[in-house]
Amino acid sequence: MTMDNPNLEQQPAPATPQKDQKGSGIIEKIQELGQTNVADMGQTNIHCMTIVGQIEGHMQLPPQNKTTKYEHIIPQLVAIEQNPKIEGLLLILNTVGGDVEAGLAISEMIASMSKPSVTLVLGGGHSIGVPIAVAANHSFIAETATMTIHPVRLTGLVIGVPQTFEYLDKMQERVVNFVTKNSGITEEKFKELMFSKGNLTRDIGTNVVGTDAVEYGLINEVGGIGQSLKKLNELIDQNKPDQQGGVVQ
Repeated sequence: MTMDNPNLEQQPAPATPQKDQKGSGIIEKIQELGQTNVADMGQTNIHCMTIVGQIEGHMQLPPQNKTTKYEHIIPQLVAIEQNPKIEGLLLILNTVGGDVEAGLAISEMIASMSKPSVTLVLGGGHSIGVPIAVAANHSFIAETATMTIHPVRLTGLVIGVPQTFEYLDKMQERVVNFVTKNSGITEEKFKELMFSKGNLTRDIGTNVVGTDAVEYGLINEVGGIGQSLKKLNELIDQNKPDQQGGVVQ
């Protein structure tokens, strides 16, 4: 037989929910970021953006795929362009490619920005990641990074009529024109790499390593994060107005 405590109802309940919320917050950070704290960027004038995994277009990819959604990236680019506190964009790529139109949309947005931008290819900048890599004012690639250049593919239902192949050819020309316009590679060389046989075991195209990408004129320099930030700061200084109200050249 037990005796009830008459003062039990008057005692406040232990403050466990707050602890639970704090604990769940730490778990979420570990799951999302791999650590409990993220380095504070402080009052930096540079915005760092990442293009990782597969670039998702109009069709939603399976949840297990690591994706970059263009509807998330484009509003960020608009916000960067409008924010007076942000003076430059550092874009880091490690992508396998993805939706052609989504990739070109991101590329066009970056290329049309008035603020200085630098791209850095780490790991890989494959397929439609190539136009994004060359869209900035200056591009870097890590020595061990690679870029796969291959023809445009169609997925899903394909109608076997001449118009389908004409549409595919026009889409491919859009990619070629953008890359050659925004980099130092010639159209002839880019198409040669695109249609090369024997370089990829199960596909047509070329896998270009860091130093080769620079040699072909596709990327400006081989380098890492230090060189990328240094170049971006130089471009920011050049973009600032001088004392006479002009722009430093």
